[in-house]
Amino acid sequence: MTSDKVVVITGASDGIGASAARTLSAQGQRVVIVGRSATKTRAIADELGAAFYLADFAELDDVRSLAQRLLQDLPRIDVLANNAGGVLGPRTTTPDGNERTVQVNHLAPFLLTNLLMDRLTASKASVICTASSAHRTARHLDLDDLTHARRYTPTSAYASAKLMNILFASEVQRRFGPRGLRAVSFHPGVVRTSFASEPGNVYHLGVTSFVRWFFRSPAKGADTLVWLATTDGWQPGEYYKDRRVARRSKQANDAELARGLWERSMSLVFPGA
Repeated sequence: MTSDKVVVITGASDGIGASAARTLSAQGQRVVIVGRSATKTRAIADELGAAFYLADFAELDDVRSLAQRLLQDLPRIDVLANNAGGVLGPRTTTPDGNERTVQVNHLAPFLLTNLLMDRLTASKASVICTASSAHRTARHLDLDDLTHARRYTPTSAYASAKLMNILFASEVQRRFGPRGLRAVSFHPGVVRTSFASEPGNVYHLGVTSFVRWFFRSPAKGADTLVWLATTDGWQPGEYYKDRRVARRSKQANDAELARGLWERSMSLVFPGA
């Protein structure tokens, strides 16, 4: 049975994104695949008979082009799953001048969501952000050093970015909930994926194959994402794990920090605006 619900999933060429795409497609949803790797993204799209788009979130011009193509091709978007991200190793600056982990995990999806916002609100869409319990280890979020020019480790950048995902979802709900949008963030658990597989990555180096055996499968990690995409039985603006509202850090509950992060992010992705 097919559905007219359009579900756009970023980071859908692997891991929980690909698993969620498979499950949603099997349920009859119209899934749109977004990925960085041409080979892997095309393979998932071909498997599911789904449309696909390529974009490297380390390039904000790629994100702008992606948004333009989505707007041209999709008259409505019912779900935007901001799932792309990961721990990206030693500090690298993107062509846009941002630290890469923060850009790929936060600034790129922030830009994409804003560029699609009119279409999302017209569709009364759900915006789902893949976060992590790692946000609890984030240091005090310095809005004047959002991309870690002064203090950087791969784990601290990732923790900060996951905190930003939760704050972003909360602020999307505050700003656009009155227009019918529903936004939420969730923790998929520790999943057996390639999210930290880059050479030199501290997570990759510290996790043995034996330990990874105890991690969740991508299908288990994707379960809450699928549930959020297909039901209305969740509270907008909240942070979930295993289909239940989960505890989040004091920073993640800071409404003023969420507002400040929004304004700072706007200045980075829409310079001169």
